[in-house]
Amino acid sequence: MMRTRPLKVALLGCGVVGSEVARIMTTHADDLTARIGAPVEIAGVAVRRPSKVREGIDPALITTDATALVKRGDIDVVIEVIGGIEPARALITTAFEHGASVVSANKALLAQDGAALHAAAEEHGRDLYYEAAVAGAIPLIRPLRESLAGDKVNRVLGIVNGTTNFILDKMDSTGAGYQEALDEATALGYAEADPTADVEGFDAAAKAAILAGIAFHTRVRLDDVYREGMTEVTAADFASAKEMGCTIKLLAICERAADGASVTARVHPAMIPLSHPLASVRGAYNAVFVESEAAGRLMFYGPGAGGSPTASAVLGDLVAVCRNRLSGATGPGDSAYAALPVSPMGDVVTRYHISLDVADKPGVLAQVATVFAEHGVSIDTVRQQGKDGEASLVVVTHRASDAALTGTVEALRSLDTVRGVASIMRVEGE
Repeated sequence: MMRTRPLKVALLGCGVVGSEVARIMTTHADDLTARIGAPVEIAGVAVRRPSKVREGIDPALITTDATALVKRGDIDVVIEVIGGIEPARALITTAFEHGASVVSANKALLAQDGAALHAAAEEHGRDLYYEAAVAGAIPLIRPLRESLAGDKVNRVLGIVNGTTNFILDKMDSTGAGYQEALDEATALGYAEADPTADVEGFDAAAKAAILAGIAFHTRVRLDDVYREGMTEVTAADFASAKEMGCTIKLLAICERAADGASVTARVHPAMIPLSHPLASVRGAYNAVFVESEAAGRLMFYGPGAGGSPTASAVLGDLVAVCRNRLSGATGPGDSAYAALPVSPMGDVVTRYHISLDVADKPGVLAQVATVFAEHGVSIDTVRQQGKDGEASLVVVTHRASDAALTGTVEALRSLDTVRGVASIMRVEGE
């Protein structure tokens, strides 16, 4: 039988995502009622600027006192879309203490304090869902922690930031430089006025921490994720990539070591073959490639940001949490039983593309090759171009550890014949 008392929702934040959540809840109220088994209604909306006009939202629901709202005894679910660490962390914890479950889109907070928040949810018998924290509308968190719960995930490789993918796609398809592509992304609304979180990889690193933790049943914090931004990627890098039959993407890579004894999580630009499914992901779209033992290779693709896509993920979590509320159950919580160590970047093994500026004279190639050999890095191909006493040397290696490659590059910089290391890029997805 349909429950008559509505489930009450506190909405924290009413920006691009929050306002879209409120709109969908109102527009599709009857469908949500049918899917949940009870009516669901917004009981309050916490904002910082109460005077701002918010179309479709009853002004009587607006409050600036978010703490008082989550403390109300009649609140069943709190939707947190304000972002940041504080006051979001305190508000979520307070919500659990006062009997509410939580749906969040806060990747930064979950990457930093996910374990503590899960512990608080478990202590109070409440749900913590966060599908919207990674890859927008793409169903990814739930497949990893529910659909693949009986499988062993070995690798998660993905494009999880639409802004950087748009910029790199423009550089690849039009030959634009980084700044020109960034300016276009900003004009179209894909990039923030301050794009640092996106272009320096902080956003993707937070998502990588969340994905690695779920995929490998291990607590992975933001500090555990190696991070490089993509601001140094040049048109010359794309030209080299094309000569190899590759393109360049900013990737989040989470993988289990070959012996299964540890995991790594990293974010950096990388060359990937044009034959790889991720190479065809264009514009501001996201895609995540999951490799598991039984299911094999799975790819999840779709819009990774924006009000409507993110709100879709939030509403999906809301339906699940409300159903749990009605049945008196809770969904999957923190699964960190494996407790695998997170290895440093130096242990990562992959291939590398290194571009060197060198003197154009006999013996240089032999010197460079000797340095690679001394550090245990095997060379796959070499390409050299010379003009007027100067030359560029492009070396592509076989698989080697990041530590060995770092030692190689340091030694190369000490050679009198090497005038500079123009570019170092990893080659992934082969």
